[in-house]
Amino acid sequence: MADEPRDEPVRDDELVPEDDAVIGTALRWSLAVFALLALAVAVGWFLMREDVPQEEVLAKEVGTVADLVADTAEMPRVRFVDITAAAGIDFVHTNGARGDKLLPETMGGGVAFLDVEGDGDPDLLFVNSAHWAGAGGEQPTTALYLNDGGGTFENATRAAGLDPAFYGMGVAVGDYDNDGDPDLFLTALGRNRLLANDGSGRFSDVTARAGVAGGAETWSSSAGFFDYDNDGDLDLFVCNYVRWSREIDVELNFTLNGTDRAYGPPTSYEGAHSYLYRNEGDGRFVDVSGPAGIEVVNPLNGRPMAKALALTFADVDRDGFLDVYVANDTVQNFLFRNRGDGTFEEVGAVSGLGFDGAGNATGAMGVDGGHYRNDGQFGVAIANFANEMSSLYVAQRESLQFTDEAAGEGIGAPSRLFLSFGLFFFDYDLDGRLDLLQSNGHLEDEIRQVQASQSYRQPAQLFWNQGSDARSCFAEVPADTVGDLARPIVGRGAAYADIDADGDLDVVLTQSGAAPLLLRNDQQLGRHWLRVALEGSSANRDAVGASVEVEAGGVTQRRRVMPTRSYLSQVEPLLTFGLDDAERIDSLRVTWPDGTIQAVSEVPLDGTLRIRQP
Repeated sequence: MADEPRDEPVRDDELVPEDDAVIGTALRWSLAVFALLALAVAVGWFLMREDVPQEEVLAKEVGTVADLVADTAEMPRVRFVDITAAAGIDFVHTNGARGDKLLPETMGGGVAFLDVEGDGDPDLLFVNSAHWAGAGGEQPTTALYLNDGGGTFENATRAAGLDPAFYGMGVAVGDYDNDGDPDLFLTALGRNRLLANDGSGRFSDVTARAGVAGGAETWSSSAGFFDYDNDGDLDLFVCNYVRWSREIDVELNFTLNGTDRAYGPPTSYEGAHSYLYRNEGDGRFVDVSGPAGIEVVNPLNGRPMAKALALTFADVDRDGFLDVYVANDTVQNFLFRNRGDGTFEEVGAVSGLGFDGAGNATGAMGVDGGHYRNDGQFGVAIANFANEMSSLYVAQRESLQFTDEAAGEGIGAPSRLFLSFGLFFFDYDLDGRLDLLQSNGHLEDEIRQVQASQSYRQPAQLFWNQGSDARSCFAEVPADTVGDLARPIVGRGAAYADIDADGDLDVVLTQSGAAPLLLRNDQQLGRHWLRVALEGSSANRDAVGASVEVEAGGVTQRRRVMPTRSYLSQVEPLLTFGLDDAERIDSLRVTWPDGTIQAVSEVPLDGTLRIRQP
């Protein structure tokens, strides 16, 4: 959120820490010095040797703008249809906005697909915020909708025990007690909540016993379950945003036009340390944030550096332990490399993930990762603020070295004007290549008065993956071809699942202060597909972190069970592989979180394959 006009200077040194831009500048100068030293050593070594091979460059050559425009005649015709009301979804998000322009009002709420009843149908949960104290009226609540199997939903909030009111933000879904049903962790402005599923679809609050409430004045955003120590149960990572209070917000008195109050940028607030909770296996968690090494401080003032809004997990260095990507707003992004001994090393800046291609920290909101090129190289996409391109970091030959290739891969220029929150990779047209969707929407409802290029409601963007052999891998799908996906909204959270069991992935987008959009994928391209559901035994029951490799039609696709992605949200845990026109699957291999490999033969097309760890 760093690019908004700042018409009034911040006046209170105690309330406002040093500008985060100073941190980025200092780090970049430090890296530049090290780079020059390394270059001098390399040149000397080169001069002493005549047989030094030239290093292979993995980044694509960037051509002209015309080169980056796809032939729209080749794009698949797929429309997304708004079925929100017809499907029985009557949820409306409440942000409490009444003109005071308090920063939490801008963030929206998350959404999750989960199978509450264990019937194989993805249900929907929406996180709500609240009216501010003293506003009066009935407080809104989180809402749960159960899927009847055909994409129609019934409100089951009260029956599920999910009707307490609080200022909610995000949701994480995971079977933390390994009893076979999904539990919920809800983040909030204030105390967070862990809700255990009793097996019948009713949830009880076990936060106090589990020890995961967090601080009473902490502002938590995204969260995710993952097994960082490979002991077979799910641990919990919770992102915290900034140190905020109404008093600080009011004192800052930010404005856009010199007269009226507006929402202030996060640069005006001190950062906050996130939480890492280790699962003890008996229903309790232990906060190991400090000893595990995830509390990163500003080297200039010793205060928390992070302003975390989103996260996802992947085994970046392929050592069998999940690493953590954290998208930070206006300060460098983090990559926590899992050392495998219970501790992490933060390597965001040195890996190339910390800053954009120009060396700047961005207003990072959402994050996802995937093997979108089908070539073994991993990509990390990050949704950024208006007037900043979305980032697309691609792993180089060394798995811990990334380059931002957003411009050359076709998402840079089209994403620049939009303010993006949720985003994810998914194969919407079932051609075997991961496409990219991002949900957009501004913070200020009157932003056009001061920035003519901006609007409050913005359409989501869909980027079609035209293959790694093309000059640019992604091409923006024209808005007039995607149906209701192009409707301008105040977009925030985003998730996907196959809600109607037809093999393709449907989408839900949340709005700040408005109703969500549940969008049915109406593709009719006649392509084959496979869905894979995993269940761990010695690994965690959800098989979070397990990966599946499918070979078909001469293409090798890789997917990881990782519901935590996007922004404040969770996608379904099943894996979907588009198979295009392949008539058979040549091989399927599962790599479980404990490193064991399971090969599966005779895999059918156009169905769901359920695999249990031996």
